[in-house]
Amino acid sequence: MKIIYHILYSIAAGLALTTLAACEDFLTEHPKGQLTTEGFFSSKEDLEASLTALYSTIAASQAANNCIGTNMLAGDDISTHPASNKQPLREYDQYDVKDNNSWMSTMWEHRFKVIKAANFIINNAGRTPGVSEEELNAALGQAHYWRAYSYFYLVTTWGPVPVMLEEEIDYNAPLSSVEDIYDLILSDLEIAETGCPVMYDSEPYARNGINIAVSQGAVKATEAYVYLCMAGWPLNRTEYYQKAADKAEEVIDGVDNGTYYYRLLDNYADIHSWAYNYNNPEVLLGIYYNRDQLGQSLPLTDFLQDMAQAGWGDTNGEIKFWKDFPDGPRKEATYFPKILLTDGQLHDWWYDTDPPSREVVAPVFMKTVEGATRGTEFDYTDPAMPNASGEKTIQIIRLSQVYCWYAEATGRAGQVTAKAVDALNRVRNRADGQPTNRYTTTMTPSELAEAAYNEHGWEIAGYYWASLATRARDMFRMYRLKDHFEFRKENPEIEVAPGVFRKEVVPVTGSWDDSKMYAPYPYEDAILNPNLHR
Repeated sequence: MKIIYHILYSIAAGLALTTLAACEDFLTEHPKGQLTTEGFFSSKEDLEASLTALYSTIAASQAANNCIGTNMLAGDDISTHPASNKQPLREYDQYDVKDNNSWMSTMWEHRFKVIKAANFIINNAGRTPGVSEEELNAALGQAHYWRAYSYFYLVTTWGPVPVMLEEEIDYNAPLSSVEDIYDLILSDLEIAETGCPVMYDSEPYARNGINIAVSQGAVKATEAYVYLCMAGWPLNRTEYYQKAADKAEEVIDGVDNGTYYYRLLDNYADIHSWAYNYNNPEVLLGIYYNRDQLGQSLPLTDFLQDMAQAGWGDTNGEIKFWKDFPDGPRKEATYFPKILLTDGQLHDWWYDTDPPSREVVAPVFMKTVEGATRGTEFDYTDPAMPNASGEKTIQIIRLSQVYCWYAEATGRAGQVTAKAVDALNRVRNRADGQPTNRYTTTMTPSELAEAAYNEHGWEIAGYYWASLATRARDMFRMYRLKDHFEFRKENPEIEVAPGVFRKEVVPVTGSWDDSKMYAPYPYEDAILNPNLHR
């Protein structure tokens, strides 16, 4: 709440006073001042500037893991360091988050910054003269989308939260229920679906043949996942599984009939490649042109600290998830095949000295790393330090995820259809690198749903903190965090190679209760608002 009070009378991004030229990017505008509601939206240029500011705020809110991603560590795919300066991350990995967690307040803060930037447009853009109804609806649709996205993040991380729709300060804002927040999210997404076009026809909203701004297809995909979450914990509205399937099917049908340009890339390794960084047809929604946003720090964070390329060592993979991950091109592109240590030699990730001397022995994710020079691919055999200020597109929704959501929702709705099986096979065939067609209509609905759930986890595993649907969020909606908590407490050794056993190095202790499903409200904000108490 602290941040809400600080920005209610101005937009945190510093709304640019300059006009958007066709060649300028949403996310590289420099603040020229702050704008208040009065006197603004007096021209088309003002409306465009407000969208520039909104996307600048969004880019800043997703520029590093401390802005958006520490809660992903509750998932079973990813862990962190047992010591060092990783306590803010480790608390999530241990299901023991404190209200004074130094990174949590940043996550909370950025969600409300986006909400306030969106509200500025929603509440005031309607009076802009000289714009067509289509242009106005597209602007409003984008603002409603990002407000919905932010409240979705808030409700799945904290549960009941204050809802801010106006621009006046309320130091005693009550908490809205989970049900009411989801109702707002759906309402915003319905407006966004109507207002956002299938394809934008000019820069900066479209570029390189793809949508840069939120499009209709991205909104429909988001609605599908929101319905999946509403069908699960804590609302358990299982009738929404069919709604999720129907909405995902609309996206798939749009792809198949040519309404949408999206398609799966042939090779999984290409998904995060430079070849498709600015024109990836698999990405329904991404944050593009994010160079140097708050020192964008994605590339280094997956490295263990004793790897030759150096790095902060924030995160690494969990061992059981790696073990269960099917072999093939997808796994080879997800994890380092070998790791280059400071001894100059390539080793298996489970390599250790005798007696053991390495601080962390764990699989390492490799998806989003860049080369030492901006714009170059990373080579895991090269000891050069990767570029610290990355420009890889932040991928929020991919088409492969929609295929998985469709198959899972169909199965959980009690059906097995040829279309759902085909959608899932599209994902798995690409992962295997050949048309294996592993899934068939002889599966039970439960088997189809679980297969899709697992395929989605493998598709997005690891340092995917900006995604709409992380592995942790999947586990949250299926109420499976408790099971993983108990597994991590037991922490059994896992045979990672013949005769070689490893286990997690971050300890998990205590007893489970459902308060662990949510993060606590940030202490500094709970002081200001007495309603922010569990």
